[in-house]
Amino acid sequence: MTGTTTVCVALGAALAACGTVEAPHPGPPAPTRPSSSATPPPTLPRGPGGAAPVFMNGPRTLGRTVAFTFDADMTADQGPRATAGEHFDNPALIATLRRLKVPATIFMTGRWADQYPGQARALGRDPQFEVANHSYSHYAFTGDCYGLPTVAAANMKSDVERAYAALLRAGVPHPMPYFRFPGGCYDKQALRAVGTLGVTAVQWDVVSGDAFATDADAVTKQVLDGVKPGSVVVMHCTRSAAPTTEQVVRTVVPELRKRGYRFVKVSELIGQTPGHR
Repeated sequence: MTGTTTVCVALGAALAACGTVEAPHPGPPAPTRPSSSATPPPTLPRGPGGAAPVFMNGPRTLGRTVAFTFDADMTADQGPRATAGEHFDNPALIATLRRLKVPATIFMTGRWADQYPGQARALGRDPQFEVANHSYSHYAFTGDCYGLPTVAAANMKSDVERAYAALLRAGVPHPMPYFRFPGGCYDKQALRAVGTLGVTAVQWDVVSGDAFATDADAVTKQVLDGVKPGSVVVMHCTRSAAPTTEQVVRTVVPELRKRGYRFVKVSELIGQTPGHR
């Protein structure tokens, strides 16, 4: 795979982990790798040269399943904006997912977890959700990625490790061994760099178009038109940069259920994929 993949708008606003707020707490020590649970989450085997495998969607022939994913982006320089009152969370969206009993995978930046440890912890400890890695501060792992600053090749591995450390420090007990490249941009060098950590790179096959969107009906149509069995849908969960997402979810979920779809986490789709380990 070369260069940039499908569109994921590089958000300048923090796409928050949108959970129920809990008081910050010190959390466990901060190791630099994803923690392990009793049963390790499914991953895909590494590619040539130890490159991270890339997962875009689950099998098309094992029933109507779909995974909703939400990117929780926050860049290194957005702390002052959060302090000034900009809303980098979307509790209404998470409340809707809970009410509708829709599991989801949250790809969270370490910078956001540092800013909002209580919400990161709430999501990480809620069995309805799983929290995965979206880099430390949403810098691109290739050049020319929607204007994002870039991470030097020598720092790619440590950036992912730093994000895992932030998730653990915030109280996420078992961050998943899944990594989403900021902007969805990667190349062979980036895959080799993060492959040493044993992560599976998770992309998507349905772009919701919710980032910066103001027309919820257009986003809804794009999702409904794109979903197929095994799809991974990319969405965002911040009020400031994706204000229509909660409304979209309220409309899309019952319609997909009417069409016979069952909502799952990314881990279930990877676990259905031939060759997973």
